[in-house]
Amino acid sequence: MPRLRIVAAAVAVFLAAGCGTDSDPAESNSAAPAPAPAPVDPAQVQANELGRIPVLMYHRIITTPVSVYDRTPDDFRAELERLARENYVPVTTAEMAAGRIDIPAGAHPVVLTFDDGDPTQITLGPDGKPAPNSAVRILLDVAAAHPGFRPVASMYVNAEPFGGGPAGAAALRWLHDNGFEIGNHTFGHLNLRTASPEKARQDIARGDQAIRQAVPGYQPVTLALPFGARPRDPQLAARGNGYDYSGVLLVGANPAPSPFAEEFTPLAIPRIRSQGPNGSEAEFGSSVWLDKMAASPGTRYTSDGNPAVISYPTGKASPAAQYAAAASPY
Repeated sequence: MPRLRIVAAAVAVFLAAGCGTDSDPAESNSAAPAPAPAPVDPAQVQANELGRIPVLMYHRIITTPVSVYDRTPDDFRAELERLARENYVPVTTAEMAAGRIDIPAGAHPVVLTFDDGDPTQITLGPDGKPAPNSAVRILLDVAAAHPGFRPVASMYVNAEPFGGGPAGAAALRWLHDNGFEIGNHTFGHLNLRTASPEKARQDIARGDQAIRQAVPGYQPVTLALPFGARPRDPQLAARGNGYDYSGVLLVGANPAPSPFAEEFTPLAIPRIRSQGPNGSEAEFGSSVWLDKMAASPGTRYTSDGNPAVISYPTGKASPAAQYAAAASPY
């Protein structure tokens, strides 16, 4: 079960975020957490919990891509395999936005986000499990092959997600039951920049309500902006009659700041489009950015393995004021 990290009045308290793998990787999120590891010297792992975090954006996973937003199943699997090899551990948008990043020492958080609720992301087979070559199935398979690579992601949906009807609702419930985050992408994929404030609020609230109706007891806590378009009043995307969000995702083209950094803005979290090293605008895509972060490891978020403190090299900028008591330079 995930461990909840709460930092209030500069005091950090956490509840473990563990994940394991069973014979069925689809059940890996429910495995009992392992015993807490022995403390690690932050300098030994070059911890930097003020470093940047890749928030990757996916849409369709299809055999024959027709736009820069599509990836093939093989490409998607290869990107996840790379992340696992480079010691990235998935966390959800909600966990990142709230500073609930509890991963092993030396590991780096990555946020996997999926927009539009496309059936290629998850379709349940006759056995009630994600179908082969769906994004979720591939994620589960990679996690099973790489213990410690958490099979979680944040899925941002519109009306009638994952094909709609009972099958789509069942997919939403499966995601919730298996530790995935379900986020709002507005009901009608509305451009919030051009819509009137009243229309924007209505469409966000309607999308939120549709998720809660499909998954009783669940409350979305983050929003992905359609087209990356921010409303003229940024607060409108986060709060309104029927919704209250702790994080709002942009489209963007660069890694996100650490949630503990002074420059972190939870209502404007940038994302990186998943894309190979070639093609249109590849310099803004995930392959190029992951290369850059690997070449400059001191710039990326590296965990100290201790959820009670925020470790970073001496000489770096200090954490935001609300995290000052948890600061631990070395």
